[in-house]
Amino acid sequence: MDLTNETTVKEFILLGFGVEQQKRFLLLIFFSILYMLTLAENITIITLVLVDTRLARLPMYILLSNFSWMEMCYVTTTVPRMLYDLAFPYGVISFQACFLQFYVFFTLGSTECFFLSAMAFDRYLAICHPLRYPQIMSQKSCYSLVALCWVLGSSAYIGPVTLISKLSFCGPNIIDHFVCDFEPLLNLACPPRGNAAIAYLFVMNVLVILGSFIFIVLSYGVVILTLMKSSRQGSRKKAFSTVFFHLVVVTLFYGSAGGMYVTPSGEGHSHVAKIVTTFYTTITPFLNPLIYCLRNDQVREALDRLLGRKDIWLRRKVALQRGEGKKGKK
Repeated sequence: MDLTNETTVKEFILLGFGVEQQKRFLLLIFFSILYMLTLAENITIITLVLVDTRLARLPMYILLSNFSWMEMCYVTTTVPRMLYDLAFPYGVISFQACFLQFYVFFTLGSTECFFLSAMAFDRYLAICHPLRYPQIMSQKSCYSLVALCWVLGSSAYIGPVTLISKLSFCGPNIIDHFVCDFEPLLNLACPPRGNAAIAYLFVMNVLVILGSFIFIVLSYGVVILTLMKSSRQGSRKKAFSTVFFHLVVVTLFYGSAGGMYVTPSGEGHSHVAKIVTTFYTTITPFLNPLIYCLRNDQVREALDRLLGRKDIWLRRKVALQRGEGKKGKK
């Protein structure tokens, strides 16, 4: 990443949360535990999909395992650095490391948008076109879709990050945040800043965030309408449950991301930005595996099989079948 001749800043200082030492220690413990739990949840999901032959054949779980890997990369981009700054309150980060974090942070955020769109498309095909679903969403097609998500996500923000990195940074070098984010970095650039980077980032945000959000809303909207017309009450209830939890994840991600854009600039904006960023970089990745997978019967059965507890899920399956049989007799 080449620097312009007018750039004299070689490093930045991240102010972090700006709290006293005792609170820093509590935050350090809290985020350390949350980070380890997030990694454990996502590693469990990836392992189950890789080891269990039943889950490995299902497109939804292929997508979810890649989504889990992406979530692990996402939290690792920001949380370890945040923990380091909480433990050692200096906050010094080199110019190159800051822009590398900026690029990876935005890349994985956009990749998450594409994965959420892919999972919405998968549910649309499974519910609205069940007969054609196995043919359209074959394993080969699913892996191609996964590759497309990664390629689009990794290439979307190369332009904006490159343009911003080539601006002049001649001081100050203090970032009132715990990550190298777009707005704090742009505020530190010396004039003339030009409009290319801002315009490019605006266009990419519209295409990636707003575009994927509209696609997801339309996909799940059609799915809900199809389920409402369905005559099979049992399968409809199960499908509604799956779609509901998918929509919870979508709401968590786009709700927190949208909060960054609707928050007015000015005094207190950096404080709100830190809270919102903390939510979608630590809390959301922790909740997503619980919402998507670990409450799912197929995942629980796969976990029981992996741990050698086949009798448990067999008894559970028989009990469920008996319960459905009693309802049918009534």
